[in-house]
Amino acid sequence: MAQFLASELEALGAEVHQRPLGKQPGKEHLDLPPVVIARYGNDKNKRTILVYGHYDVQPALKEDGWATEPFQLTVDNQGRMYGRGSTDDKGPVLGWLNVIEAHRKAGVELPVNLLCCFEGMEEYGSEGLEEFIQAESKGFFKDADAVCISDNYWLGTEKPCLTYGLRGCNYYSVGVTGPAQDLHSGVFGGSAHEPMTDLVHVMSKLVDTHGNILIPGIMDLVEPLTEEEKALYPNISYTMDDLHQSLGSKTSIHPTKERTLMARWRYPSLSLHGIEGAYSAPGAKTVIPAKVIGKFSIRTVPNMESEDVNKLVFDYIKAEFAKLNSKNTLDVWLQHDGKWWVASPKHWNFTAAGKAVKQVFGVEPDMTREGGRYVF
Repeated sequence: MAQFLASELEALGAEVHQRPLGKQPGKEHLDLPPVVIARYGNDKNKRTILVYGHYDVQPALKEDGWATEPFQLTVDNQGRMYGRGSTDDKGPVLGWLNVIEAHRKAGVELPVNLLCCFEGMEEYGSEGLEEFIQAESKGFFKDADAVCISDNYWLGTEKPCLTYGLRGCNYYSVGVTGPAQDLHSGVFGGSAHEPMTDLVHVMSKLVDTHGNILIPGIMDLVEPLTEEEKALYPNISYTMDDLHQSLGSKTSIHPTKERTLMARWRYPSLSLHGIEGAYSAPGAKTVIPAKVIGKFSIRTVPNMESEDVNKLVFDYIKAEFAKLNSKNTLDVWLQHDGKWWVASPKHWNFTAAGKAVKQVFGVEPDMTREGGRYVF
């Protein structure tokens, strides 16, 4: 995919490089996918915009709920394209190539210089990218006047949005180890401390069914809501029906759009993602796993610093496990983290983008924040 992307950019006249990012952590026999960087234009009289996107995607199977094969591009009778990455994020990356191509065909100069940075590990915490950015801060990236991240969503399907803030993400693993090998529950059930039982208990103490984080001290790190910020939410074009349509159900936690958007954008959340080592195939298997690893993440917001969050998480989980008086062993660690980001929606970059949106769509964009995180 990196080679395809590099070839397409070269065909459009860009100066392109594929830069190695090293080995995959814990899998030293595998190289990280390269980052594709490109420059289009070098006019000192123009501003330079850095465009970011990623060419990797989340795993997908048709049985996950897809109407079509996720890794086969399908076009319906209305010309809509379906496939993994069509919105996150191969489609938006391709959109930038289309921009360059359209200007070339029309014989119109781009109004800015473009720097492109397209990575292949965004869905796994952008491994290696932060180090690359730091190393190139006075090299490839030094001319960038502003950054455009093409990897976010509209709130609905009718009104464009410009995103001026993102939550961060701290992703954790909790491992519980017991017997030397998996056991048969008919033989050993009730006679040994079971790792799965301990893990489920510990994970149940992290968040309640209303989304409230149960780890003491987490909410104390959050920047207080100001009246100025509070006044922004009522004017955003969004309804609870929009949320229910996105969910495919009416399982929303909060009764109003304002509280819902705050929960998505400016407050932290904790989500449980899965358990590694547990039996998850169809059918029944009466196994007692010897070791299980729970996965969860916390979406962070201003002013939550990763080190402070980590200490609260580690101390709390160890304390909850100690209450069990289990003879199993516990380990908890941070897999990866990424910092939150908030900019001023009045910056010239957003003003220019807003004018472009108004010209194309005929409406002013909503200024929003989002729940994702990026290295930039």
